Amino acid sequence: MTKIFVIANQKGGVGKTTTSINLAASLAATQRAVLLVDIDPQGNATMGCGLDKSNLDLSTCEVLLNEASAEQAIVSLETPGFSLLPANSDLTAAEVKLINEAGREKRLKNALAPVKGRFEYIIIDCPPALNILTLNALVAGTGVLIPMQCEYYALEGLSALLRTIENVRKTVNPALRLEGLLRTMFDPRNNLALDVSEQLKGHFHDRLYRTIIPRNVRLAEAPSHGKPVIEYDKTSRGALAYLALAGEILRKDAHQQQTTVALNQ
Repeated sequence: MTKIFVIANQKGGVGKTTTSINLAASLAATQRAVLLVDIDPQGNATMGCGLDKSNLDLSTCEVLLNEASAEQAIVSLETPGFSLLPANSDLTAAEVKLINEAGREKRLKNALAPVKGRFEYIIIDCPPALNILTLNALVAGTGVLIPMQCEYYALEGLSALLRTIENVRKTVNPALRLEGLLRTMFDPRNNLALDVSEQLKGHFHDRLYRTIIPRNVRLAEAPSHGKPVIEYDKTSRGALAYLALAGEILRKDAHQQQTTVALNQ
């Protein structure tokens, strides 16, 4: 079964795109078939994979407007080893056009249906807003991964996102679940970061990934070179952290599959 991870947080600058690109690359490095879907009009995931977002033949925009199929718009990236459904600022126009369309929240789900069987993991990079684009991702997804910095305002915005996830699960996508929270840009020398981290542990328990993504210069530099960090500097702390996250996710999924099989016997 294809796992569709929605990387979401309405707060900007928390590491959504960094996580999307590097998780996709790390899962691909374990020989998994991976598709990265850029559904952010900023197109940062597209640029971070080395594509020129201003020179796309087809993008997520045309896919959501039913002007092209996902198959036609997907680009195979040989070097990182995964596929990409790219995006650019045209998505803003698509968002406006979708407002009055019937079934607008299911456009991405319907578009991915014919191709998702080719992939073991689909990673969706969302915009920093709870808008129709993020809603499309949540309706298409099986799990939500929330990257967040360990700071006060991050906790404040978390409750709104969790309510949205629960509302989507109850109304239109019963398969959706909170996959986990990922601590990003973590500095262990910061007392507030340590305090917030402990609060997250106490509240979310096993829904908090053990892997922590550190503040890392090489991780910050990689997007400007159009590469995931495991290509840019595979020995860096950032690269090792995302490889560890991929390993944690794979172990968790394997355990869930074993449990499901045991319950069905």
